[in-house]
Amino acid sequence: MLLGAPASGKGTQAARLADHFDLEHISTGAMLRQAVADGGELGSLVGQLLKDGQLVPDHLVVELVLDALEQSGHGFVVDGFPRTLRQAEGFDVMLAQRALALDAVILIEVAHSVLVSRSTGRRIDPDTGHVYHLQFAPPPAEIVPRLEQRDDDSEAVVVERLAIYQRQTAAVIDHYRERLVAIDGSGTPAQVFTQILDRLNRQ
Repeated sequence: MLLGAPASGKGTQAARLADHFDLEHISTGAMLRQAVADGGELGSLVGQLLKDGQLVPDHLVVELVLDALEQSGHGFVVDGFPRTLRQAEGFDVMLAQRALALDAVILIEVAHSVLVSRSTGRRIDPDTGHVYHLQFAPPPAEIVPRLEQRDDDSEAVVVERLAIYQRQTAAVIDHYRERLVAIDGSGTPAQVFTQILDRLNRQ
């Protein structure tokens, strides 16, 4: 399990871990965005919540994760979940019912100012779906005019999301405190991944 604020690099590191250990990558963020893209009642509800920087209700998120676990035939790495104590407790029950246990809970820590910069600088190419960053992964000059910023990457929404994260996730971190592995997420993705592997190997 990977915990961390929005833009801390959870998704990037989860994808690397999934590839390295041949695991299923369960990303609630990706699943929620897919629900929005698919449309319908759930997508409409989730889309408005994400646009406003609000958390999606616990029961909807737990249901999405449960569906993903049911389809996973082997080990998994989950990021973006749980974000509330209620979700964490629900996840404990889900794992116990399936005789599963978490090998590690990794908390990626990044300074607030860096998180804001990472989020607000992200841009998406609507033609390819590729994600760039104006500072850390600049796009080719010729495609800059067509790039788009996600609604939830505007500074006002990012600041609100970080405030919600601080309020809601503190209890989740305490819930997993005994098995928590804290990682400095301020380096490059490769540096952070090396840290994670080193800490996992020492467990």
